[in-house]
Amino acid sequence: MREQRPIAVDLFAGAGGMTLGFEQAGFDVLASVEIDPIHCATHEFNFPFWSVFCKSVEEITSQEIRENSSIGEQEIDVVFGGPPCQGFSLIGKRCFDDPRNSLVFHYIRLVLELNPKFFVIENVKGMTAGKHQEFIAEIINKFESNGYKIRHKYQVLNAAHFGVPQNRERLFILGCRHDLELPNYPVPITQPAKQNKSALASATLKTRDTEITLSPTVWDALQDLPEIEKYSELYKRDWVVADFGKPSDYSRLLRGLGSTDNDYSYQRQYNSRTLTSSLRTKHNLESITRFAATPYGKTEKISRFHKLDPQGICNTLRAGTPSNRGAFTSPRPIHPFVPRCITVREAARLHSYPDWFRFHVTKWHGFRQIGNSVPPLLAKAVALEIIKSLNIKLDQPTKIKHLESNILLSFDMREAAKYFAVNPHIIEPRLRKSNNRSQLV
Repeated sequence: MREQRPIAVDLFAGAGGMTLGFEQAGFDVLASVEIDPIHCATHEFNFPFWSVFCKSVEEITSQEIRENSSIGEQEIDVVFGGPPCQGFSLIGKRCFDDPRNSLVFHYIRLVLELNPKFFVIENVKGMTAGKHQEFIAEIINKFESNGYKIRHKYQVLNAAHFGVPQNRERLFILGCRHDLELPNYPVPITQPAKQNKSALASATLKTRDTEITLSPTVWDALQDLPEIEKYSELYKRDWVVADFGKPSDYSRLLRGLGSTDNDYSYQRQYNSRTLTSSLRTKHNLESITRFAATPYGKTEKISRFHKLDPQGICNTLRAGTPSNRGAFTSPRPIHPFVPRCITVREAARLHSYPDWFRFHVTKWHGFRQIGNSVPPLLAKAVALEIIKSLNIKLDQPTKIKHLESNILLSFDMREAAKYFAVNPHIIEPRLRKSNNRSQLV
């Protein structure tokens, strides 16, 4: 049984939800690849001790990943990521012939080149429906023709079953080299109370040898956060030194006031009295009145915003779309007790991000980074199964890691692109209309 922390690579890394989840399970994610410079800057802020490559998977090579990170010639234990799959026509041609699916092809290429022991593909639940299954079959065939095997009974996992107060279903496909044993899928450990009344009658349920408890609620996630209405500074910046309230068991973990036996993440140096990612939104009186009148768990009819039920779980947090797909801002939930939309930090709590984890200072990018990411506790549950397959004995690390400079969180696209020495139009800029003129953001 080896004691060295296993090595991982994150493709399509975003701000780092899966990176964090795999770190919590005990992996050192030595290299992450992400095309969006703003996401890369946030990723580097939170994981400054590992390497982030601001580049498309279509252009990067396995040699580049190895040589420009601390991986070198070491064997890689797992490669993971969620390649976007957009070309589902399937009429008269193979899926990989559709240029919209080139990212999936390059994900497979990099896995085969890096030759890890295991790999994980994460994607939307819709991939399992109808003709999309033909695409999955093609992915499986590609791997099985190149020395890997895949668990054919792939599963959709709900974050709410793994300690996250959010209904969020994602497909996970697990594979390994032919000389290894496939990892199992994680067994649910929590059950949303309001989705299963029998779970209320009996305090716990049993699945295999795992005890299932009630999942944390929306209010468990939010109850101890400072009231942002008390801090006018939050209209101009996203942080303030504030007084926190009494935490739930769930929020104690996110505040770093406690830990679980299977959390092997590195402790971060930060001021626990600082409330971050909490820029306030100015709502007009009409919106405030409508928000206040909306019952828990219902959708406000004009804005189409969902009002959170404090004793339930959050609906799926979504990212919206970039400008090349309409610059659509996804509806943000209404706070259960205050007639306003939730803040980025409140969304992060509902997504299982710890409080030290920071996002871009703007609400647009902050919500986009959360909505596009896998909840860390869900990623951790999958990663722990791979740890079991690797048969590794881990110790909880004692080193305290420092976060990178705050300037990384305030870059606009031009500044972030300059920092990473890439084309500022690598991501099509978002257009914001102001005074009948379009402005680039």
